[in-house]
Amino acid sequence: MSVVKYLSSLAMLVAGVAVMVLLATVVFFVTIFVVSTGSELANYDPSDDFVVLSSTLIVVAVILTGGFTPRLSGGTDDADGDEFDDRTYR
Repeated sequence: MSVVKYLSSLAMLVAGVAVMVLLATVVFFVTIFVVSTGSELANYDPSDDFVVLSSTLIVVAVILTGGFTPRLSGGTDDADGDEFDDRTYR
């Protein structure tokens, strides 16, 4: 393979990682807003440390379960008879 193809693959990898970090940061800030607003609606005033901790745990759980969802679903809902294509575990 040529050097150009390797550099192209490297550039795509770096761009993918950058997009994932950006999306994770946006989801984290939205989760902080949701947790903070939910605690205010429940007349509970936690410190900022606990809001960040709970938001972090929620985001980590969402990221981890996002990778396992195809396996957990089992793929038994085949109306047209096609096999479930589990690309996560190849």
